[in-house]
Amino acid sequence: MEILVGEPKVVHYEKNRAVFEISPLYAGYGVTLGNSLRRVLLSSMEGAAAVKIKIDGVAHEFSTVNGVLEDVVDIILNLKKIRFKLSGVDSAKVTLNAKGEKEIHAGDLKAPFGVEVVNPDQIIATITDKKAEFNMEIEVERGIGYMPVEQKQKEKLSVGEIAIDAIFNPVRKVSFRVENIRVGERTDFNKLFVDVETDGSITPQEALKRAVGILMEQFKAVGESGSLQIEEKSSTEGVVEAPKRKRGRPRKEK
Repeated sequence: MEILVGEPKVVHYEKNRAVFEISPLYAGYGVTLGNSLRRVLLSSMEGAAAVKIKIDGVAHEFSTVNGVLEDVVDIILNLKKIRFKLSGVDSAKVTLNAKGEKEIHAGDLKAPFGVEVVNPDQIIATITDKKAEFNMEIEVERGIGYMPVEQKQKEKLSVGEIAIDAIFNPVRKVSFRVENIRVGERTDFNKLFVDVETDGSITPQEALKRAVGILMEQFKAVGESGSLQIEEKSSTEGVVEAPKRKRGRPRKEK
């Protein structure tokens, strides 16, 4: 089969969103490629997120902080909205030291070299007392997809550390649509449009390129897995048997 598809074109771009056009494709390949790219973009992208925190004077997530409007649960929800970008490191500690009546934003975080806060305007908490202090440590890690809080809780946490579930994936939304186009005398070829929106830590172009690379590596691993010989096993192994029907007495016709 001759490969017809050309290089993807960006047909629409705005901030962290782009629409890519991929064509021409053989009939049916629009849905095949669109589904594959969408699944990888939403599940397998690498990113960075806060995975655990430590707040002075707080023992657990159901506590409150003196002089702060939000409780710890609300603060955690705000922290999960902060998008980080790690360069050259796999994990880092970010600190926050605030005092006095004011709103605290992600831009107030003190990040070490190699850590960038993508959305500095994201609110974290509000100090309502002029004499109150708010001190916090945040551990940021690189990861893939989503990590539930239970997974982090398996590690040994020190006193006062609170694990939080992390959304590493930098891709926010993905959708696709397929149109039929004419190629020569045939009218059933496909044109694929892929709409990708990210959180700003990577561009949509980078996200699409990574997704294509992941798919290529997976297919390459399958294709290079030897001669694909069939293992000699029992003839019944792996065969799903149909459920046996119960035999009952035949119905009597009235």
